[in-house]
Amino acid sequence: MAGQIMKKPENFSDWLFIITALVGLVDSAYLIWIKIANDKAYCLPGLGDCWTVNTSRYSQVFGIPISVFGVIGYLIILLVFLYKNRNVFLQNNHVTLLFGMTLAGFLYSVYLTYLELFIINAICPFCVLSATAMTVLFVLSVIRLVKYQAQD
Repeated sequence: MAGQIMKKPENFSDWLFIITALVGLVDSAYLIWIKIANDKAYCLPGLGDCWTVNTSRYSQVFGIPISVFGVIGYLIILLVFLYKNRNVFLQNNHVTLLFGMTLAGFLYSVYLTYLELFIINAICPFCVLSATAMTVLFVLSVIRLVKYQAQD
């Protein structure tokens, strides 16, 4: 049954998309753990200043850790990608949906990176990993969108 729902990734780009989304998902989940545990040791001392970033007033939106939004975002992106052949709506719209979601994630990552560099004055390596993952997903989505539009 799963073979009918999800096709095996056909090329390097598909594999890269899936692996990158999983990296972003795991990274965001780890950032949630750091926030919940409230233990500086989980920030891996010596690798940037995760603790300062994770305890700053910018680490939450409406009292919800930003990493929760990251997990939700990466999970939705991954599910849309994996289930793009499941129904007519996703078959017809997955390219545009993925582009829109990764664009939003990329722009928010740019904003968060700006905050780290110029407002908080600290860099969280896990946040950098997430921003890098979202950037890769955005670039892959742009490439997919360009190819899709070239087919029309």
